Amino acid sequence: MAVMELNEVRYSYDGKRNVLKKVNAVFEEGKIYAVVGPSGCGKTTLLSLLGGLDIPAEGRILFDGKELSCDGLDAHRREHVAFVFQNFNLIDYLTPKENVSLTSKLPPLPVLERVGLTKEECDRNVQKLSGGQQQRVAIARALASDARVILADEPTGSLDEETAGEITAILKECAHRMNKCVVVVTHSGELAKQADIVLRLKKGEIIKAEISE
Repeated sequence: MAVMELNEVRYSYDGKRNVLKKVNAVFEEGKIYAVVGPSGCGKTTLLSLLGGLDIPAEGRILFDGKELSCDGLDAHRREHVAFVFQNFNLIDYLTPKENVSLTSKLPPLPVLERVGLTKEECDRNVQKLSGGQQQRVAIARALASDARVILADEPTGSLDEETAGEITAILKECAHRMNKCVVVVTHSGELAKQADIVLRLKKGEIIKAEISE
């Protein structure tokens, strides 16, 4: 079932050079999407538009068949999407449990344990955790929200190969077991191989949508 759609979306920073050109894409729940392509091709811009961080110059962005403008971008960011960033974006003076509690009224420990943190680690200051552990906290924070869409920008970019593989597995579980729609911008070929669908961008256009076997 389509949860988000881009219909003929065009985006320009200066009104002259198009970063995205008439992009069309459909995103379904229960699947993980990898958005790949060279630097400057529009990957992060596409993610920002899906997240309601910006608006297109032309075209429509839909959530459950309704344009984002119907309920407002603030409501979309608050209720429909959750972000995971390469630099984690955690509150650095709080513990993992406190960071997760900022996004949900649910008990934070179960979701933190689900992504592989121990009880002891959950009570440490996040600055005392490794990069992989901090990324797990960032994913747990996204999972603790009611968001149906998880948007991840280079979530494994600063991690070693083994940890990156573990984070990729968690993101796949978010899609396949929790029925989230997971959209990942990445330069990692290994992460892209694990996605259900790979969207390849070049010069602001989706040149190919590949379905993994």
